[in-house]
Amino acid sequence: MTDSSGSHRYEEGSSRSVGDLLSDISADLSTLMRQEIELAKAEAKESAGAAGKGAGMLGGAAVAGHLVLVFLSVALWWSLGEAIGRGWSALVVALIWAVIAAVLGVIGRNRLRRVGNPMERTTETTKEIPEALKGHEHR
Repeated sequence: MTDSSGSHRYEEGSSRSVGDLLSDISADLSTLMRQEIELAKAEAKESAGAAGKGAGMLGGAAVAGHLVLVFLSVALWWSLGEAIGRGWSALVVALIWAVIAAVLGVIGRNRLRRVGNPMERTTETTKEIPEALKGHEHR
């Protein structure tokens, strides 16, 4: 039987047909799948929103930082040019930036490899579905 809230109410001694039981199982499974999909959507939306805001801030910081580095590089090039010549000083500054780029690239790649699963809860609860269908929710 179903009460006014839409949930199933089982009375002792009542006999239910196999069709009713299968209908209840189907409805419960459908509800479970809808809830899992909603959880996945919510987690994805939360992760994407946070990542978007962070990426925007990092983009602005990168533009400003780039301009600072350009002017510092020109100043270094000009200063070294007085001692070793403009051509050699440009080469020295370029080599310094090549080393910095290589180090940052290696560090960035290693950090990206350590990124976890942003939808961890959904993954875990989805793995529990087969056991729940067997009647063993907490194994």
